[in-house]
Amino acid sequence: MRKSTLILGVAASAVLLSGCHSFGGSKAKRLDEFAVARNAPLVIPPDYTLTPPAPGTASLSASDAQQQAIQALFGGAAPRSASETSLLEKAGGDRVALGIRSNVGDNDTQVVDKGETTRTLLSAPATDSQVAIASVP
Repeated sequence: MRKSTLILGVAASAVLLSGCHSFGGSKAKRLDEFAVARNAPLVIPPDYTLTPPAPGTASLSASDAQQQAIQALFGGAAPRSASETSLLEKAGGDRVALGIRSNVGDNDTQVVDKGETTRTLLSAPATDSQVAIASVP
């Protein structure tokens, strides 16, 4: 048992020492840290003609910037079908508040809790009958 442990230890140390030679044994294989190439300095092009905005001129509003971003990302509004246009008109699509998703989670938003009756109606089983029946306790 001791002989096998001793032989195994000698073999492992021989493998480790042979690995050291392959990583740094020769001076020619090492990288030269002093042979670094320098980049050319940055140069401002001669046609650099940007001017600051004049005071009193109109700047872009938030809606103009939003429209430009949508145009750049998606290429403008997608054409809608007649049924989709009709549905949006009936639902009041022209009266949509732009920041509605931010306002929904606000503490000042008034929410009506329909309670257990609505949950009961929504979870009622589907039937083939023309008459809807739901028993509410």
